[in-house]
Amino acid sequence: MADRPRKKKSLGQHFLRDYHMIQKIAGSLPADEGERVVEIGPGGGALTEVLHKNYKNFTAIEIDPVMVSHLNETLPDLHVIKQDILKTDWQELSDESEPIHVIGNLPYFITSQILFSLLESRKLLKSATLMMQKEVAERIVAEPRTKAYGILSVQTQLMSTPEILFDVPPEVFSPPPNVMSSVIQLHFNKPDLTCSDAHLKTVVRTAFNQRRKKLSNSLKPLETDLPDDEFNFDLRAEALEPAMYEKLTARLEQLGTFG
Repeated sequence: MADRPRKKKSLGQHFLRDYHMIQKIAGSLPADEGERVVEIGPGGGALTEVLHKNYKNFTAIEIDPVMVSHLNETLPDLHVIKQDILKTDWQELSDESEPIHVIGNLPYFITSQILFSLLESRKLLKSATLMMQKEVAERIVAEPRTKAYGILSVQTQLMSTPEILFDVPPEVFSPPPNVMSSVIQLHFNKPDLTCSDAHLKTVVRTAFNQRRKKLSNSLKPLETDLPDDEFNFDLRAEALEPAMYEKLTARLEQLGTFG
């Protein structure tokens, strides 16, 4: 491809430069040739160029107008949308008979926001292969009773099957970030929750907002009687497995906690 334009610090842009790593990431996408693929934040297009060759039904979403112009110039037949990924309507991008495979090198400062937006739209998605800060990836797959286990762990594990595929060292980027990255893959193969997403989010975030306290205390902001016949509220938030948060939320819905 032609020389790529300068990246913007304000967008947290770190572009892949290593050919072998680019091929490794592209090769990890679990999509067949004819399936729908959407890339988040293609930037200079190093990964995009490979994906565009591999998949006929491919779209890139990029917010930076300079990068959009660059992509239009170097890959003129690429379908690129200039848009903030956090404002993207996945329904508009999807064909309900053909779920989307998502791939992207996520900006570190909005990784969690992008992840939660994908989880909210999971019925339209088949998989997400995402590069992010290693520390965040480890939080996603963390097990109960560990320091890394928290809101990201519970919600992501209830709504998908996450797996860390491999680490990505700083030297394959330009400019090199100050942290190790990881590629994580989410498969959206879980059954529907027995509670609403919104209520689950409320319960989980309330519990972990005061994670050092017993659940009986951390959940007080819900202003409800807790069903202690099935749950041990003497435990801390990190002690409950994701399935127990789903079960608790469903029970609180039955009790009319959320109005």
